[in-house]
Amino acid sequence: MRKLIIILPIVVLIGCEKKSDNDDACIDQSSINPNINCYALYDPVCGCDGVTYSNDCVAGSNGVIYFTKGACD
Repeated sequence: MRKLIIILPIVVLIGCEKKSDNDDACIDQSSINPNINCYALYDPVCGCDGVTYSNDCVAGSNGVIYFTKGACD
């Protein structure tokens, strides 16, 4: 039990590590298209690059591969 108490915080800290801004696996350069007409609905998403986008369409037009619902912290 004592080993679990020591290991658990380390696992949590590793899992919460923020991705670097230079993480190429987060942005698909071939998907970037500034000419896409996205809808004007504010429904923020947090991109894997740590940037808050106004909605999923805007994130996708910036080449963001995956995101979570809600603004970034």
